[in-house]
Amino acid sequence: MREGRAGTVGRLTKRAEFVAAASGRRFHTERMTVQGRLRDETGPGASGASCLAGPFLRIGLTVTKRVGHAPERNRIKRRLRTACRLAAPDLASVAADVVVVGRRDILTAAYATLVDDLRRALRVVTKPRTARRPEKTSDGPQIESPPAPPPLPPPPGERRGSSHDD
Repeated sequence: MREGRAGTVGRLTKRAEFVAAASGRRFHTERMTVQGRLRDETGPGASGASCLAGPFLRIGLTVTKRVGHAPERNRIKRRLRTACRLAAPDLASVAADVVVVGRRDILTAAYATLVDDLRRALRVVTKPRTARRPEKTSDGPQIESPPAPPPLPPPPGERRGSSHDD
């Protein structure tokens, strides 16, 4: 999963890339959490390492110390790395950064289940966001909704935000 030409799957290596991917969409299972963010190569924010990354998918793997000792964490990462090799080529041309956070259940899960979870997760986190359009009621002028009424005052003897009795 090293960086290479377009159509291949690259690797996240810097902390800033992992943190940026965490700001995107998320997908959770009991075996892993997948976080992903589409990279915008042409926008004003395209600077630094992500602009040199190329128009392809990059994946980073993380397994925290809370999961277990080093041999267990390494086994989890090896299983995830192999599952990524099978699941990621379908979306290799998508310019996105994805972080996979492994959980302990990966050790006992069936390999086919891992690959399936990863394929579903990659589809979800690399899905482009849809722009919201303003709703029109008809071809005529837009109708504005009335403003919301002000909140009701608290009942007598009660103060707002007070959690203790006086």
